[in-house]
Amino acid sequence: MGKLQSKINCSTSKYRPDDYVEEDSPAQAVQQYSPAHTGAVTSVAALTSDLCVSGGKDKASDRQLVKIKMQRLSVLQATDCPPVGLGKECPSHFQTVVVYNWRSGAVLKRFVGHQREVTKVACVFESNSFFSASRDKTVMMWELHRNSGPSQHFPGHDLVVTGLAVSPDSLQLCTGSRDNTMCKWDIETGECLRRAAISRNLVTHLCWVPAEPYVIQTSEDKTIRIWDSRELQVAHRFPVKQYIQTYCDVSQDGRYCISSSNGFGGEGCEATLWDLRQTRSRVREYKGHFQTTASCVFLPNGVGLTPVVATSSHDCMVKVWNQDSGACLVTLCLDGSGPLASLAVCDSSTLLCASFNSGIHLLRINSVKGLELQEVATF
Repeated sequence: MGKLQSKINCSTSKYRPDDYVEEDSPAQAVQQYSPAHTGAVTSVAALTSDLCVSGGKDKASDRQLVKIKMQRLSVLQATDCPPVGLGKECPSHFQTVVVYNWRSGAVLKRFVGHQREVTKVACVFESNSFFSASRDKTVMMWELHRNSGPSQHFPGHDLVVTGLAVSPDSLQLCTGSRDNTMCKWDIETGECLRRAAISRNLVTHLCWVPAEPYVIQTSEDKTIRIWDSRELQVAHRFPVKQYIQTYCDVSQDGRYCISSSNGFGGEGCEATLWDLRQTRSRVREYKGHFQTTASCVFLPNGVGLTPVVATSSHDCMVKVWNQDSGACLVTLCLDGSGPLASLAVCDSSTLLCASFNSGIHLLRINSVKGLELQEVATF
């Protein structure tokens, strides 16, 4: 297996061709909203048409810690046992999951509970609940209008949880981990319904196929798998790629899947389009990033005349591609952002991009005069 990148150079100039000339363009004012996090943002997802949920590496404030300790103490006194997965001793800090109104530029709520970095967040669009996975080996469920901590815990993995997918009916949850296992959970009860282990299957991401009982999974063993969630069995394996597969997404019509690869210096670093309905083979590749492509998403049909996909990379660039031809339509460089870890589609003109160094970037897609991608705000 290949190795995950551990040291990232945030400057993009060293990866540009010698004859590269940056086009002159009018300076666009980028608004600085109230920050969502104090550290690196590892994952972002659209919760409603106005709200997003995100997680990362930052710590809770002293005031939040006091509140958490009081909550834990009251639980201990009432039950004489620790909350699941938290232990009787309150750790020195907790990680935060943030719900943010990206239209107004304000934090709506902060949810505190994980003891280590939040690796993934996931939700069903326009729902009241959302989920977070963490390096503390647990998954938590949160309610938008609940203030007393997580409404459900899902402990059971032996290592960091790196994959998270919610069924379209919001009744079941699938999780994946670096412990080589996949788990299916009953969301209401928190019960683990199925558990499957595959040697060397270090899960990197999960996504649910719309209107189907299937879950797509990427892995450090360079394989993309389709799982039948009913019995949690592998229904199909795509041909093994040359590099670690970091992320996956499924088109709204359920016909295609896109996955992204790690890499360095332009080797690897591509996104790959796969056919889910007919031949289940590779359709095309999107090549142009110079470091690991960490995220890839299908954009709504309202963007331009042809289907398009977007990718973000550790090279600080976001690219939009013609899905059918594989041509790169536009590139936006977010210099100084550090690795771009996650993308989330809010609507037909808005894209969110989570970064290690500069929070979450609000990007605007304009197709009136040819396809344009602009940074509007950061938070």
